[in-house]
Amino acid sequence: MEIAFYLFGAVAAVAAASILVLRSPVYCAMALVGTLVCLAAIYILLNAEFVAAVQVLVYAGAIMVLFLFVIMMLNLKSDRPFALKFSLPKWLGLAVTVGILAQLIGVFNSSAVRTGPIGSYSEERVAQEGSTEIIGKLLFTEYVLPFEMISILLLVAVIGAVVLAKRRLKPEGEEGR
Repeated sequence: MEIAFYLFGAVAAVAAASILVLRSPVYCAMALVGTLVCLAAIYILLNAEFVAAVQVLVYAGAIMVLFLFVIMMLNLKSDRPFALKFSLPKWLGLAVTVGILAQLIGVFNSSAVRTGPIGSYSEERVAQEGSTEIIGKLLFTEYVLPFEMISILLLVAVIGAVVLAKRRLKPEGEEGR
């Protein structure tokens, strides 16, 4: 089980890193799908089947279809699908990523790792009610505000994509006006 965890973690890290170096937006979106599917596999290894199913259905399914529609509507083209072209923002992003990774390693190696909201429930209660029911209760009571904020954020993203796709390019003779 530990070998599978490290395997899925390595594949997820490689897929996430490939998002930085791939030039084609469609290839980047597909690499993101690979990352999300590997994370779902890690959730399954952690016995969180509901979270894994939501990860695949919502993120790797619906959200990525939305991203691909936006990419196709904007008609972004790249002459080279792969290029190792690092600019200052990419180097800064890499530095921030390494810093966050170092902090995560420090947190997971400390003895004060929190168990999370479901960890506060006894094993008997989780076995009796099921983790899906507990997640649902927490999602619509204690975490309802972040849930609604995410839905508003996705709505704004869809509206922005439609506005960008509908913008009209000026005819060739009207650049000077």
